[in-house]
Amino acid sequence: MTNLNQDIKQKLAQLNVFEKLIAVNVLVFILAQVLRFVLKTGSSMSWFELPSDFFDFLKQPWSIITYAFVHYDFIHMLFNMLWLYFIGRMFINLFNTKLALNVYFLGAISGALLFLLAYALLPTVFSSGHRLVGASGAVRALLIFMCAYMPNMDLRVFTFNIKLKHVGIAIVVLDFVGLFGGNAGGNLAHFGGTILGYFYATQLTKGKDIGKGFEGFMEVLQTFLKRTHLD
Repeated sequence: MTNLNQDIKQKLAQLNVFEKLIAVNVLVFILAQVLRFVLKTGSSMSWFELPSDFFDFLKQPWSIITYAFVHYDFIHMLFNMLWLYFIGRMFINLFNTKLALNVYFLGAISGALLFLLAYALLPTVFSSGHRLVGASGAVRALLIFMCAYMPNMDLRVFTFNIKLKHVGIAIVVLDFVGLFGGNAGGNLAHFGGTILGYFYATQLTKGKDIGKGFEGFMEVLQTFLKRTHLD
């Protein structure tokens, strides 16, 4: 058993930061499913979901980040984690870990803020009572950051190349169309992440890292991950 624990710790230590985030998301997903079975409720982690009502949000302000770790639907979680895995590998090969975490978590926060703002200012467009979950906004921030920072970089897709800027444009168009579908709240979070990723990248090209002030929180997170043998 001791050797098994050591092997697990060694494998976890070899994961990059995004692979560790994927592991956390999967563990939270499993916990959510167990709680749903035990509690007989579809929303077993409501205390970590982001409510659309601003005053409800004030009662659980931590949800501005925790919502990004909550998934109930397996397909939703699977696609978010696949995106995070492939984009994360590209990102880590090009940028440092601190920048990666800054973009990811600021993307999640930006997605949450746009979600809250839209429901507060446009109540006739977005009906109240919705709650936001999922890592899509954070993942969008990473993707659009790369598309804006190196727009002319070629991405190999099967037998042809496509420039990152064209990938970014296609994603934004799809998210805009999605605003008129059944997941308007989720697509608002996508746009929040998109705005953050684009602004972060364009400012970084000018030599300004807008996430510098956020690094204190990231250092606390990294310390926690090290103590739990996830970093």
